[in-house]
Amino acid sequence: MPKNNRHGQADIWDDQQFESVMKELSPKMRAVFSICYFTCCRVSEALQLQREDLVGDRIVFRKRTTKTKQTREVAIHPRLAEILASAALPARGYLFPGRDGKKPMTRQAADQALRTACDYLGLQGFSTHSNRRTAATRLNNQGVPLMVIQKIGGWASLAALQRYLEVSDEQMDEAIGKL
Repeated sequence: MPKNNRHGQADIWDDQQFESVMKELSPKMRAVFSICYFTCCRVSEALQLQREDLVGDRIVFRKRTTKTKQTREVAIHPRLAEILASAALPARGYLFPGRDGKKPMTRQAADQALRTACDYLGLQGFSTHSNRRTAATRLNNQGVPLMVIQKIGGWASLAALQRYLEVSDEQMDEAIGKL
C-alpha cells in the first residue's frame, strides 16, 4: 500500500519520477535527497552530516547521528560527487544548515520541499523515505547480497531491511514460472 497521509510505506521511484523530482528541487535539496538515495540513509542522517564527514571518497555517518548508534562509511558515488560539487555546500559545519546556521536543517523543511516538488508533478505516495526504499530495492534487484545492503544503509537487522524491499508482481510471476 503506498503512503497516504503518513500511513503505509513510501512508494518506490521509477527512473523518470526520480529524475523529475530531482530537477524540481533546489541544488541544496537535490544534494540532501541524493545522499539519501546513493547511501540508503535516512533523511535525518543526511541532514546531520557535517563537512568533516566527507572524507576523501567516503561519507561517514557518525554513531551519534544514526538510529542504530553505529558509525558507518559509504563510498561516494560519482554522480553524487557531481551533485554535491554543484550544490555550493558550506566549507565547514553542517552541510545543510538551518535558518540560524547553528543547527542542521529540519526534517520538516526537507519533507516540505519534497512534498512541494511531488505535488507540482502530480506524484502521490512518496516521502523522504522513498529514496532509501528505492535504493535498497534496486540494489536487491541487481543481486547485491542483503548483508551488504544492510551494512550500507545501517539497518539493524536483515528483517528490518526486508520490510523496505519492494517485490513486484512481475517478479512474483517470474518466480512462479521457474517452478
